[in-house]
Amino acid sequence: MSERGALLPALDRLFAGPREQLLTIRAFLDGLEDRSYAFVIAALDLPNCVPTGIPLVSTVTGVPMLFLVVQSFLGRPAPSLPERVARRGLPRGKLQDFLQGRARRVIEQIENAIHPRRDWWLSGTPRKLLLIAWASLILLLALPIPFDNLLPAWAIMFFCFALLERDGVMAIFGWLVTALTTTWTIFLLTIGIAVVRALLDAIF
Repeated sequence: MSERGALLPALDRLFAGPREQLLTIRAFLDGLEDRSYAFVIAALDLPNCVPTGIPLVSTVTGVPMLFLVVQSFLGRPAPSLPERVARRGLPRGKLQDFLQGRARRVIEQIENAIHPRRDWWLSGTPRKLLLIAWASLILLLALPIPFDNLLPAWAIMFFCFALLERDGVMAIFGWLVTALTTTWTIFLLTIGIAVVRALLDAIF
């Protein structure tokens, strides 16, 4: 899909149907096709993009993200979720009402900022490198490293935006924040090692 603002038409298509009919999570993700992984990971990543100060949020959300990204690398067309989760859903009527309300305007505004462009960043070797960086950032986010959640969370989110709308500009932003994340993580690890050595010297 290369047209501008392709996510909203996809949602219109998925939510269409008898109002009383249930749209399950499995059917929703299958319908999103190659966007499904980026969509779910973005949803799980969202709490980490706000500095709440709640401990272990990144680990609690990061572990399922790792599970999903492994499935993506194995070539599964859509995420495989536990049956109890996959069969849950909402009536299409409620989803249609939600989309026809304020949600449509919000999604249109998002798609004005995030849309297909410079897609060579998302094909061939650049795409493979992006996916490797995406997986590495998710692994980093899942690790319980203090003060090292916000930057990788935003890098992951930018990569999700890039994959959702084939937006090369969002991919560039993702790479920039990845570079900042790498620098910050090395700094934290250096400080941490120095602190541990100082404590060991003090004790022994």
